Amino acid sequence: HVQLVESGGGSMQTGGSLRLTCRVTGYVYGGYCIGWFRQAPGKEREGVATINSDAISVYADSVKGRSSISKENAEDTLYLQMNSLKVEDSAMYYCAVDIWKFGCTPNRTEFGYWGQGTQVTVS
Repeated sequence: HVQLVESGGGSMQTGGSLRLTCRVTGYVYGGYCIGWFRQAPGKEREGVATINSDAISVYADSVKGRSSISKENAEDTLYLQMNSLKVEDSAMYYCAVDIWKFGCTPNRTEFGYWGQGTQVTVS
C-alpha cells in the first residue's frame, strides 16, 4: 500500500523560498511518475511540477524558472524547492504518484496515490 506524507508548509513571505518534502512508503514498481500539485480555495487543483523514474522533470509555466523538483530514491523522498514566492503561490500542496512514466507532466491529474497535503501561505 503506497502512502505519501507531505511536510514543509507554513507561512512565508513574498519573495522568500520554500522547500516541501514528500515521503513515500510502500513499493512503487518499475516506472513511475511523481509530482507536486496545489489547490487554492475556490480554484481547481493545478499541477506544479512532475518528475518520472527517468528523472525527466516538467514544470508548470507559473513556477518555471523559480522552482526545482527533485527526488532522493534511496530515501523515497520527493522535494520541491520554490523561490521568489508570490501571494498566488498560496495553496494546499499535494504530492501524488502513479506507476506510469510516459507523459509525466503537471497537466495530468489521474494519479492513483495522493498525500494529505501541506498548507503554504504567502503574504
